[in-house]
Amino acid sequence: MTAVSRVLNDIVSLRMSHCRAEQAAGAAQYHLAVQHYRACLEAAECREDCQAVQFFALKLSGCYDQMGLRDKASQFRALASVEDELPGLLG
Repeated sequence: MTAVSRVLNDIVSLRMSHCRAEQAAGAAQYHLAVQHYRACLEAAECREDCQAVQFFALKLSGCYDQMGLRDKASQFRALASVEDELPGLLG
């Protein structure tokens, strides 16, 4: 079973992944934070949870900003704003 499928099947695993991402970001270990936030984002997309997709996209954007990867950060900011503009299509 992959990490994403475990997160999809278990809300506790999703919460743990989110906590690990927060802890890594707090310790400036952005590469680890990105890994965990991406798993959370994929789970949110599979669950079709627009608010969670927006939340995790913004978290990823912040991490990429801290890493100096402005293009990646803007891509995830754009994903978050698309969620705002098109909630009927994605929810």
